[in-house]
Amino acid sequence: MQIGYKLAAEAFGPAELVRQAVLAEQAGFDFVEISDHYHPWLDNQGHSPFAWTVLGSIAAKTSRIGLATGVTCPTVRYHPAIVAQAAATLALLSDGRFVLGVGSGERLNEHVVGVGFPDAVSTRHEMLREALEIIRLLWSGGYRSYDGKHLRLEDARVFDLPEEPPLIAVAASGAASTRIAAELGDGLFATEDRPEIVRQYREAGGDGPCYAEVPMAWAPDERTAAKAALDTSRWAVTGWKVMSELPNPVNFDAATSTVREEDILEKFACGTDPARYVEVARQFVDAGFDRLVMQNAGPDPDGFIDFYQRKLAGRIAGLKPGGDRS
Repeated sequence: MQIGYKLAAEAFGPAELVRQAVLAEQAGFDFVEISDHYHPWLDNQGHSPFAWTVLGSIAAKTSRIGLATGVTCPTVRYHPAIVAQAAATLALLSDGRFVLGVGSGERLNEHVVGVGFPDAVSTRHEMLREALEIIRLLWSGGYRSYDGKHLRLEDARVFDLPEEPPLIAVAASGAASTRIAAELGDGLFATEDRPEIVRQYREAGGDGPCYAEVPMAWAPDERTAAKAALDTSRWAVTGWKVMSELPNPVNFDAATSTVREEDILEKFACGTDPARYVEVARQFVDAGFDRLVMQNAGPDPDGFIDFYQRKLAGRIAGLKPGGDRS
């Protein structure tokens, strides 16, 4: 079991994200994971810096903690050749501490370059397959070309390659995407605590680590925490089918107008009761995930990191599937 800290790039500026990563390393987290967005989910989150620049600064200012994207779409806003080069460079700068999390993307971030975002999920999956094949091809060295149904590569070479390529964790929510994770990735990434996601990944031959984001919101009292999560993170209760389709923050604002504090309290661990945090984390462990990302939607990141270090670290890291629920 490894425990990560989510760097919410939609909620904080670049310098603050670097500061939180340094603090997370000091607090004993195993890795940090950063969202790779062009837009925030909601306008009132107010931020969305370039994730790769932030990760480079974190690599320079830390020495132990792992780094991961959660997740990058390597098909529309970025060509996979650029992702291959960026990930290789970051792996070198971090001395092998980087994990490349990839997924089929959200319209929210990909439509901005004006070339269209596929409506069909099957097309997005085809593009992701081709992107992963291109990344693997470039990481094998030499000049490479590729002529796919959706993506092309012409006489490209990544000159600076690490001795060992970064692990690739592929975001999945159903059978088709778990097959891609098993066949072309080194691990699985998910945002829901559904056991069938991990089961389908294993049945497809996947044997790598399984990453999942655990929804939390720390504040001195439960209602303050729930209100903060409602204000900035209510999009998280909509589910992937909604999250992947809406084009702009204003659409997420409209789509989540009926979300209540009670809905947040049902999904998130809120407040200061360690037992509730362990309960929510246990759902992901029981579902088969062994890389848990603490995703704090509360208003005080320093308070959450301190709370985690004092009250949660040992209890969550020690969770076992189907373990004692007392």
